[in-house]
Amino acid sequence: MGKRQISDLQPSELVVTLLIADLASLPMENNDKPILSGIIPTLILVSCEILVSVIMMKNSFFRKLICGSPVMVIENGKILRDKMMSLRITTEDLCVQLRQLGVFSLEDVEYCIVETNGKLSVLQKPEKRNPTAEDMAVNIKDDGLEVVVINDGKYLNSSMKINNTSVKEIEKIINKEKIRLSDIFIMTFNKNGEYNIIKK
Repeated sequence: MGKRQISDLQPSELVVTLLIADLASLPMENNDKPILSGIIPTLILVSCEILVSVIMMKNSFFRKLICGSPVMVIENGKILRDKMMSLRITTEDLCVQLRQLGVFSLEDVEYCIVETNGKLSVLQKPEKRNPTAEDMAVNIKDDGLEVVVINDGKYLNSSMKINNTSVKEIEKIINKEKIRLSDIFIMTFNKNGEYNIIKK
């Protein structure tokens, strides 16, 4: 069903997942039923879910019908009580979710949107936002992505490709540090050639 469904289930996807669990358990619980009685309905459900996902990607109206639309509950710093009533969200629920996002005062919020998956998206008032490097006119060096190139004494070639490095380059570093490959628990490396070695 894809990585998106694992990380972020929509209501329809959650229902399909629960149904698949029930169908798969039927032949396991009852030995009289053939295993196909669980496999065939499961395959049909998965096929329908994939078909629905494809249609949702192509058709915005169908996606809105299945998943719904995001709802704004705070606009220009004002709580929209009618929207909260329609979503059946209490002020306590809203405050709990805001605190989990690091916002501890309703007065700090400029906009708050309840997404289709039930999570909140929050934009704080300008004076409450953390300044960025751009705001402060500060140039920050880009170190790139730090990746694990050795894990438990083994090279990770897929990670090396991310930073355009090679086994030979990592071997030079290991030889310079006078460490055996088998003694390395984790080694990280970034595109600037900076590394960190943690021994076993």
